[in-house]
Amino acid sequence: MMQQLAPVLVLGAVVIGFAVLMLSLTFMAGPKRNPTPEKQMPYECGVQGIDMRTTKFPVKFYLTAILFILFDIEVIFLYPWAIVYVDFLKRGPFIFIEMAFFMVFLTFGLFYVWKGHALDWD
Repeated sequence: MMQQLAPVLVLGAVVIGFAVLMLSLTFMAGPKRNPTPEKQMPYECGVQGIDMRTTKFPVKFYLTAILFILFDIEVIFLYPWAIVYVDFLKRGPFIFIEMAFFMVFLTFGLFYVWKGHALDWD
C-alpha cells in the first residue's frame, strides 16, 4: 500500500516545497512597496479613475458567471461517460440509466434557473 502511495506523497512534497520556494524568492527579491497617495489611486488606460466605492455592479454578471461554470463543469462529466459508454453497455443498461438521471437533473436545473429569470438581461 505504501509503495503505491509513495509517488503521490513525493509529488505533494515537491509541489509544496516549490510553492514555498517561489513565495520566499518573490518576497525576498520583489520590489518593496512605498505606498503614496499617487500610487494608491486607481489608474486604467491613461484615464484618471473614478471612485469605485460608490459604483455598484449588478449581481447578474456574477450570477451568469457562476451559472456558466456550474453548467460547464456538469457538461464536462459527459465526455468520460461517452468514452466508456460502449465498454459498459455490454454489462447492462445501468450506465445509460444513470446518465439519463444526470441529464434530467441538469435539465431541471436549467429550467429552474430559466424560470427564476436568472438569465434575463433587463
